[in-house]
Amino acid sequence: MKNLPLFDETPPIHSDFDAESGIVLHHGEAHTFLQSLPSDLVQLVVTSPPYNLGKDYEEKRPLEHYLAEQRPILEQLYRVLSPHGSVCWQVGNYVEDGEVFPLDMFYYPLFKQLGFQLRNRVIWHFEHGLHTQKRFSGRYETLLWFTKTDDYLFNLDPVRVPAKYPGKRHYKGDKKGELSGNPKGKNPSDVWQTLMNDWDSLFWDIPNVKSNHVEKADHPCQFPIELVERCVLALSTEGDWVLDPYAGVGSALIAALRHDRRAVGCDKEADYVQLATERIQAHYGGTLKVRPMGKPVHQPTGREKVAQVPDEWKTGALE
Repeated sequence: MKNLPLFDETPPIHSDFDAESGIVLHHGEAHTFLQSLPSDLVQLVVTSPPYNLGKDYEEKRPLEHYLAEQRPILEQLYRVLSPHGSVCWQVGNYVEDGEVFPLDMFYYPLFKQLGFQLRNRVIWHFEHGLHTQKRFSGRYETLLWFTKTDDYLFNLDPVRVPAKYPGKRHYKGDKKGELSGNPKGKNPSDVWQTLMNDWDSLFWDIPNVKSNHVEKADHPCQFPIELVERCVLALSTEGDWVLDPYAGVGSALIAALRHDRRAVGCDKEADYVQLATERIQAHYGGTLKVRPMGKPVHQPTGREKVAQVPDEWKTGALE
């Protein structure tokens, strides 16, 4: 099924997998749901799993137990992934007693043992987040891009960024006078950073979803649709299945649907499934608010009116 209508009647949203459908959103545990999917079905898996931080939707447990519970899910992802497919696994840090455990370092050997191959470790940098008192405040997360085989799909053109010097030419040799760069733009780097002007840089401008973000829904760890859109455009084609086994409020599914892919996901929280359903319906109804790709991030001028700074901040008691 290709070319789903963008702003027409909402296609049926199936709760169980249907090969003829365009949208599958299941309420239930990831491992059980993945077992119901056909092998080699999915072109792209893109998700952000729980970080074992004790959020409302998870129970915090020892790191080794958390990782052991994730392995059966990774095994199922390998099974359902197309030989030409990719997994984009976006994670942050697990923190215990003030010590930081970078989850991407712990996940890498799990993926490697199952036969996945790492293509990029993308650093997603953002400007806003919680402050800490006994270490530097975290302002990045990582996205691990794995493939199942060496014969994987990679569409560079849809995600190129403009060259810094688009008119630059070779000044000597056989190619003297010819353009030295690709006229379609440059390959973006593996650091996706919040900068003043995304398209004048080599970085991708993707702010995280906080309270004033246009896409903010009732989820504590929501990631931006734009982050997924880059993966969808580069690593899948129209009509492909895009899977999020931790769908949350549906950001990955919406990113897939915005670009005429088929979307399949699940979440164990009924409230999130309901919110995701409503957001998908809003997408097809033309009322969903989405931050456009490449939109420059607002930069304070220093002249904004601000509230009076509490005395405790001046003494360093708060951050």
